[in-house]
Amino acid sequence: MKNERMVLDKYSFGLGDRFGHQGQAQLRSVMKASEHGIEITPVWNKSQREHRIIGTRAMNVRREADDAVRQCGWGGSYFVDADHIGMEDVDEFIKASDFFTLDVADYIARSSEPRVVDAFVEKYGKYAGRVELGGICKPLEITKESIRVAAGKYLLAVKRAGRIYRHIESVKGKGMFITEVSMDETDEAQSPADLLFILAAIADEGIPVQTIAPKFSGRFNKGVDYAGKAGKFEAEFERDIAVISFAREQFGLPDELKLSVHSGSDKFSIYGPIHGALKKFDAGVHIKTAGTTWLEELIGLAMGGADGLAIARGIYERALNRIDELCGPYETVIDINPARLPRVREVSGWDGARFAGALRHDQGCGDYNPDFRQLLHVSYKVAAEMGRKFTDALDKYADIIGENVTENIYERHIKPVFLGA
Repeated sequence: MKNERMVLDKYSFGLGDRFGHQGQAQLRSVMKASEHGIEITPVWNKSQREHRIIGTRAMNVRREADDAVRQCGWGGSYFVDADHIGMEDVDEFIKASDFFTLDVADYIARSSEPRVVDAFVEKYGKYAGRVELGGICKPLEITKESIRVAAGKYLLAVKRAGRIYRHIESVKGKGMFITEVSMDETDEAQSPADLLFILAAIADEGIPVQTIAPKFSGRFNKGVDYAGKAGKFEAEFERDIAVISFAREQFGLPDELKLSVHSGSDKFSIYGPIHGALKKFDAGVHIKTAGTTWLEELIGLAMGGADGLAIARGIYERALNRIDELCGPYETVIDINPARLPRVREVSGWDGARFAGALRHDQGCGDYNPDFRQLLHVSYKVAAEMGRKFTDALDKYADIIGENVTENIYERHIKPVFLGA
């Protein structure tokens, strides 16, 4: 992509592919959307944690994306996202990536110097009072004290983002990559008022941010539906969109700036509200997904044949025996009740359709088990340890897996979010 400045289009979709085999199947889902008049930019993403577990590097994702684009004849823009990176690992991604998700959640609530906070409050104290958001959403009620609290909580994190951004810019060049700032991996949701002052701080740091990933209220557990009040989320999401529009105008942030929804896969109960908000405000969005594709691989293996089913069963057996180890890194984004997990003996008697029914996120299916799905979601390490046995099976059953991957992304994700279907 050779432009004076890289720009992320209005709608974009993050595609996680842990084993790097489904790039073409993923891209076909985006191409189907294009056939129905919705242009979506694919963004392949993979975190350093996933690279370490799988044994891959950032350049593997670049090659997968480039190959998928070439093989499918995709003529639109696309990006490779260095997902959730910090200063300690950014250099491993700089050459391969052109989209950088700057994760500074660990710096939230670390105290800034009082003089820095005082200067911020003095500069933005003019927003104390009632802030009208275009007359569409409920106004923000802001006090100087709430500005001070936001500054104390978020300034250091934003300054860290600025440091990472400038390091990338020194290598890639100004305007030659997309920047996202992520604050979603923290315990407490950011309010729309918090978001306003986070964006003010980002503008002060000179970060040309094109997507911002706040933490929303409710739980965004991996691979399962949203847990929370959909109505509350809808009001919050709409106000965040309105805040972004206000902040672009007030702080000189990029016109392309939009919300990014992390752990966005399978959040079926809020896709309707997201679609409605996008239409209401004529807004863009970035939806980031990850482990959904890996689960479709397991479903495809189970449906493909006896040897594929044996691999899928074996992964579950090992995962159940290593549940604490596998769930530990994801404890804040999963909610598994061990009592609802099927025993190994029970799963050993399942045929492919029964295994797939338990794993596929079809809430209308009596076999669907969200605890089973969440455990397998975080168990890709077990598959990685199988090496060629697992990846050769992916090749053997590539057709059925690819069909599942494309259908899952297009029918269950793209259609409800972007088409409202």
